Amino acid sequence: MPKFLIQASYTPEGTKGLLAEGASGRRAAVEQAVSSLGGSVEACYFAFGEDDVVLIIDFPDQVAMAAVSLAVKASGGLRTRATPLLTLDEIDRATRREVSFRAPGD
Repeated sequence: MPKFLIQASYTPEGTKGLLAEGASGRRAAVEQAVSSLGGSVEACYFAFGEDDVVLIIDFPDQVAMAAVSLAVKASGGLRTRATPLLTLDEIDRATRREVSFRAPGD
């Protein structure tokens, strides 16, 4: 199952929601949204700095990830970035593939 790193920062309106329902309420909302599309939350951390929330989630496919991302962004409560995560085995398989590439200027 594809795994994604999600980094999110709350908008002022989203922060008001977090203050009203607390971190556990927001985690429950995330788990519900993710599980509704067949995914699961592996880790959820709150932070401070550029990102307010960091998640690692599993989804059955990229379309499920895109659907949740669109719904969250449409809410206006968060700004998010999703990074696909690859296993060591996946990178090992990638290193064994032959790629025909010519560098600029060659």
